Amino acid sequence: MWTPDEIARLCYEHYGSRLPKQGKPEPNREWTLLAAVVKIQPLAGQACDCPDKQVQVTKEVVSMGTGTKCIGQSKMRKSGDILNDSHAEVIARRSFQRYLLHQLHLAATRKEDSIFIPGTQRGLWKLRPDLSFLFFSSHTPCGDASIIPMLEFEDQPCYPVSRDWAHNPSVEASGNPEATEDKRNCEDPDSPVTKKMRLEPGTPDRKVTNGVAPHQSFGNRGSGPIPPSGSSSDVTSEELATVTGTAPSGPKVVDVYRTGAKCVPGEVGDAGKPGVAYHRVGLLRVKPGRGDRTCSMSCSDKLARWNVLGCQGSLLMHFLEEPVYLSAVVIGKCPYSQEAMQRALVRRCQNVSSLPKGFGVQEIKIQQSDLLFEQSRCAVQAKRADSPGRLVPCGAAISWSAVPEQPLDVTASGFPQGTTKKGIGSLQARSRISKVELFRSFQELLSSISEDKWPDSLRVRKLETYQEYKEAASAYQEAWSALRKQAFGSWIRNPPDYHQFK
Repeated sequence: MWTPDEIARLCYEHYGSRLPKQGKPEPNREWTLLAAVVKIQPLAGQACDCPDKQVQVTKEVVSMGTGTKCIGQSKMRKSGDILNDSHAEVIARRSFQRYLLHQLHLAATRKEDSIFIPGTQRGLWKLRPDLSFLFFSSHTPCGDASIIPMLEFEDQPCYPVSRDWAHNPSVEASGNPEATEDKRNCEDPDSPVTKKMRLEPGTPDRKVTNGVAPHQSFGNRGSGPIPPSGSSSDVTSEELATVTGTAPSGPKVVDVYRTGAKCVPGEVGDAGKPGVAYHRVGLLRVKPGRGDRTCSMSCSDKLARWNVLGCQGSLLMHFLEEPVYLSAVVIGKCPYSQEAMQRALVRRCQNVSSLPKGFGVQEIKIQQSDLLFEQSRCAVQAKRADSPGRLVPCGAAISWSAVPEQPLDVTASGFPQGTTKKGIGSLQARSRISKVELFRSFQELLSSISEDKWPDSLRVRKLETYQEYKEAASAYQEAWSALRKQAFGSWIRNPPDYHQFK
């Protein structure tokens, strides 16, 4: 049907041709991360019993996002007009919701063909059975999926690691490919693995061009993942065997990539020991900030949640008979572990039960491409060679949706790029994928449908605020409650007063 490289190439080409220069990294100085949702549809006229490989499909990017930042708790607003989380995966998902809203409008007004067809109940729609959506990210998601081992035989930073290293979600581990407040990156040119290539065998650790010696602490440096602070000699052979799941004679783990995402309050917390015992895996984490703690859960946690509740969110469930799930996740070339991805996205929730009709833990396909994103940190670092100055993450985020009107949205610090302090609070200072704007689009959809055709969930009582509409999506809220009780009990939720806007 499709290969990971075909998906990556499609997304990279879309990024190059459809996204504007505005919001993209400054050449030779900045890097960014990319995510997208791709619609997969079999070509018409094919027999249904054809083997998967022989089914020809069309592939279309329907949403895309770039970004590396999120705002601190002190900058959050109760008006819903700021983007709290601008990591690429979150931007792509919010852009996808905008696409779904447009498709529901097409279905409800019957003006054009839509991805939705009528459901069995009044006012409800469902996805056409021949369609599926997959998620692409140029890097592993921050948080649990990025806690992966560094193997001794790795000779470059993007080598896929062993599948056998982490069968047990309770096992402690250390290190990961992304870092502090900005999605710190899954492709680290300054990691011990990469720097190992620059040193002749047998030479002592020393400062090298554009980097620091292996295992040297970055201190408060503003970019790059958090490297291990202790050498692999601090790790016992028993600890290594525990993390890898292999016998001591197998591939040696020299350390583990570390994540900058912090354990949420209420979780047991990281051990903080040298080497493989630095992190505990399988835990909920929040994205870190610079001195100002964020309330944004890690992308690993959010993807795991979408794999149970769907990508549509609570508002759109009012109009849907069943959630809109992703059928696959494809990751670009970067440090990667199949086991860590399976653990973070699926296994943490695999025992969740008693979900409402239509909801369930999905057996999502997870694969990696061999194609590197040209504006990833790894690629930009390689191109810039000995260029002076620091390589930094791009401060802007780009949203693109497959919608006819104003598909693009470029933001910085959660507001449209160029917004002044004086302009904050105005209609012009709202991102098209902010909560308040998506809510406005939802209300426009509602007003385009005659009241007698509204779904039952919207006819029970008069609803006004964003919070009231969210709470009225009872099946979604029941599923979310079950997921929290059984798997994600420490999930940080915004207080209700942040959702009282109309």
